[in-house]
Amino acid sequence: MPARSCDKIKSYCLYFLSQYVLRLKKKSTSVHFWIMLVTDALFIILALVLAYYLRFEAFSLSHNPLSYLLVLPVVLGVKLSVFYILGLYNGMWRYTGLRDLQNIIKAVLLSSAIIFSIMLLVNRFQGFSRSVFIMDAILTLLFISGSRVSIRCLLHRNHSRQQVRQVQKKKLLLIGAGDAAEQVVREVAANPLLPYEVVGFVDDDPAKTGMRIHGIPILGGIDDLVEFVDQVDVEELLIAMSAITGQQMKRIVGLCQQTKLPYKVLPGLGELINGTVSVKAIRNICYTDLLGRDEVKLDQEKIGGYVTGKTVLVTGAGGSIGSELCRQLLRFHPKRLILFDSGEENLYAIQMEMEHEYAFNNYVTVLGQVQNKELLKKVFSQYKPEVVFHAAAYKHVPLVEINPWEAVTNNILAAKYLLEASIAHGVRRFVLVSTDKAVRPTNVMGASKRITELLMLAYGKSRMNNPSSQDSDNHHTIFQAVRFGNVLGSSGSVIPLFKRQIEMGGPVTITHPDITRYFMSIEEAAQLIIQAGAMGSGGEIFLLKMGTPVKIADLARDLIQLMGFEPEIDIKITCTGLRPGEKLYEELITEGEGIVPTPHEKIMVLSGDGKPLHEMEKLLDELTGMGASYDGPGIKEIFKKIVPEYTSDLHAKSIVG
Repeated sequence: MPARSCDKIKSYCLYFLSQYVLRLKKKSTSVHFWIMLVTDALFIILALVLAYYLRFEAFSLSHNPLSYLLVLPVVLGVKLSVFYILGLYNGMWRYTGLRDLQNIIKAVLLSSAIIFSIMLLVNRFQGFSRSVFIMDAILTLLFISGSRVSIRCLLHRNHSRQQVRQVQKKKLLLIGAGDAAEQVVREVAANPLLPYEVVGFVDDDPAKTGMRIHGIPILGGIDDLVEFVDQVDVEELLIAMSAITGQQMKRIVGLCQQTKLPYKVLPGLGELINGTVSVKAIRNICYTDLLGRDEVKLDQEKIGGYVTGKTVLVTGAGGSIGSELCRQLLRFHPKRLILFDSGEENLYAIQMEMEHEYAFNNYVTVLGQVQNKELLKKVFSQYKPEVVFHAAAYKHVPLVEINPWEAVTNNILAAKYLLEASIAHGVRRFVLVSTDKAVRPTNVMGASKRITELLMLAYGKSRMNNPSSQDSDNHHTIFQAVRFGNVLGSSGSVIPLFKRQIEMGGPVTITHPDITRYFMSIEEAAQLIIQAGAMGSGGEIFLLKMGTPVKIADLARDLIQLMGFEPEIDIKITCTGLRPGEKLYEELITEGEGIVPTPHEKIMVLSGDGKPLHEMEKLLDELTGMGASYDGPGIKEIFKKIVPEYTSDLHAKSIVG
């Protein structure tokens, strides 16, 4: 071997030896280190002695046990050295886990292999039994791993007892005995600070009755809930079922109300960004649970293809839909989010949520109005968004009805300027958030949203009709709209109003006893908007399946019961009459629009055609002038020309004039 290679080997050996000595010096001052070392040494001695005893069934001098006393120092030295080098004395016994056990297995196998090699080289096992060393390795593994696991259990139990004394526990009965319920039991057992003690389960599956989950009994069926509550002295109920229909939830809530105990629910997986169930997510029952809509299945690959690693702009980012879009977009790891909103308070709220709740810092906050063309130009030039979700709009029907000029500037012109900015700066995909009120509109808000749909279709036509043209009017932006009904919990939803009325003692006011609406949750709407954005090739209006329409009167009754009152007894329900521009029934499509299914079960696409942009330009100019002069009837006249199916009282009084 060359002298230079020998020198390198010597230097490496000296380096590792010096590091070994330094680490040993540091460890020598630790009491815990010496306790662990001495304990392991005793277990190593015990393993060798016991292996010899098991092999020969007695400590007989005829088998020359003294020879093993000569081997003992070698066994101790090799095993303790290997244990130390592989870091068995660096961990904390309180937190011994699977990785520590894997390290113990490696250390035992390596040290035993070294001992076998030494015995072969020295005397080829003359006078020694090989089976003794095999049993010694097995026993060493059992003793060393068993000691660490036992100490962890002991320390954990003592720590838990100390914490339990400080936390008052509520006896919790879980409704459901599936995967979600099992996760709750595990989390409660692992975290003694949680103020719960699970005492039992109920489940509709009769085969589960009498069985146990982590030692806790499944008492019987849900229909016998009241009886079981008395038997086990329950203090609180938790509905822990991952998949449940609206009718099933209503039945369970009714049974919970009969017990007179507080009851809560685990949210569905669709509400949780990280997709895991946690006791920390327990919340009160809300009306969304009674809808019982199925969990949304997203095509992760398609969505990731147009969102992941991209700069995404969301207008109305502080609103109910816009903020939920931002939360759901985080699942697909965008490069940057541009949060655009005209409301200071809402924008600040979503900014703080992004930063502190989701630890997402790659965002830009833009406080301003979308109809500010110069601001749009600056934002698009500086940050170059690749995907745009346009959720900003005035949506409150009665307010927009008496302030129609705001629908012109904030809904129509804002959308027009945003569409043009997207084309000018090469945005790849533009998704317009629309509404079912755009269908045969009877109010200003619905008509203004229909006009934004027509603008989207008109701008998309140049691309669809001549995708290879180099003309300046041509572009490569994919435009599409997503149309859906009412969203529970949004800023314009009746739910917050009803809750306030119930808290004040009633009455709960509805406009008409037969008025119906389509509903979905904010989370579902946002997820389907993002999914629809991945499906279009340009110029589509996607329609979200809203399920069965709900009577507002029934919604009011359910909400009164959820809040612990009896409808018409504790809280009255009164009718006030339809408001200006309000429909009795909402529609999802206009006559002439054909529905075409898509690969996603909850999304359809409309094949309706729009107007060419040049036909709309003159009317839009007139509309802009009417808006600037606050001419309500004039605005509605122009709306009628652009959207022939629009029906409204053209002379209805507005806030001005």
